[in-house]
Amino acid sequence: MKLPDIIRNANSNLFRNKGRTFLTILAVFIGSFTIIATSAIRTGVSNYIDAQLDAAGGEGYVEIMPKALQELMQSMMSFGSSGPTEYNPETNSTEMTIISPDDMKKISKIPGIQSVKGARNVSVEYIASDKTNKKYLIMPNALPTDRINIDIAEGRLIKINSDLPEITLQPGYATALGYKSDADIIGEMIELGVVEEATMKLQTVKAEVVGVLNKSIINMGRSWINEALQEKILDVIYAGMPESYRNMTVFATAEWDKSLGDEGLEKIKDELDKLGFVGTTINDQIGMVKAFFDAIILVFTIFGGIALLAASIGIINTLFMAVQERTREIGLMKAIGLGKGKIFLTFSIEAISLGFWGSAIGVGVAYLAKIIINPIASDTFLKDLPGFNLMEFDVPLLACLILLVMAVAFLAGTLPARRAANKDPIEALRYE
Repeated sequence: MKLPDIIRNANSNLFRNKGRTFLTILAVFIGSFTIIATSAIRTGVSNYIDAQLDAAGGEGYVEIMPKALQELMQSMMSFGSSGPTEYNPETNSTEMTIISPDDMKKISKIPGIQSVKGARNVSVEYIASDKTNKKYLIMPNALPTDRINIDIAEGRLIKINSDLPEITLQPGYATALGYKSDADIIGEMIELGVVEEATMKLQTVKAEVVGVLNKSIINMGRSWINEALQEKILDVIYAGMPESYRNMTVFATAEWDKSLGDEGLEKIKDELDKLGFVGTTINDQIGMVKAFFDAIILVFTIFGGIALLAASIGIINTLFMAVQERTREIGLMKAIGLGKGKIFLTFSIEAISLGFWGSAIGVGVAYLAKIIINPIASDTFLKDLPGFNLMEFDVPLLACLILLVMAVAFLAGTLPARRAANKDPIEALRYE
């Protein structure tokens, strides 16, 4: 009997007991669909994040913070699970969470660093306009470098070195501040409320809106300001206070020689580590976001694996029942000269077919889910993230998943197939 004949017979034999076969395929489908759907979501998330990274650029740019500050932040975030972190004056002193002017000089001397500057804290109470009496919270940040590509919906990005105070706003502020659209606020002057630290008096600073951003995980809720506006805000915050307060910073940004490549970047990070600092790129920061999504999706994949394991038990049961029901048939097959290998192959192909049909249906339903869910997601909870398709299929990965399910089904069917192959033909023919 040739292989194509064996495959046809195996699939024909499966449907002798349609109910049992259907339930087994359904069990395989549930496990397969869970794994395939979570894989599609992971691909969708990864593709969106990769697209954001490609659009952001950021090559030759690194953010720097003291290791002591990083440890403090990690301690605060993990407090609930691990308890408070013991204080060590050699690594955790408040002084070590600040980047001093001397530190900046040391960083600037690292081979490969082209420029470095402190990212000073710019705190603003509110944003307002003359179109409405309402005031809104805002989180402005000075754009650290022009090596980052920011996605603009209207207008343009601020010019870092312009003498005029400029701001590029997050979406939503234009209509909130009384303008009909994002385009209408371009070129308008807005008001920022700033508090003097020494007297706690509220002052105002004016700035021109030059652009409105698209929503993006790169922006992370920030509106960007240029150095001229930053200096005006700092003039208010530190009025009457020593200059040392104004120059105090906990973060720094540096531009490095892109021609050094990844190896050069790792050397720069090593040098920063020796000085007591941590250097992170945009890739590193977004990588943390991706790792978070991967952890969530891994949990769902594990559930799919458990369901597939349960389906494997169903395959074993189905084939054991088939072997039992077809004992005389197996004896007849051996009597006419069919060897152990062919009988083993027949039942193994039945197991593989169960895996194939279950995973194939899983792919079909997952694809249908993609067609239905992606437009709904884009119009609802993902409407603020244009270009984000919740489910996307990676065809090579999909093929590997189908083969994996078929392999699991084959392994599950090995024991019943071996039992059928080892049956004594005389005893099998006597079976009633």
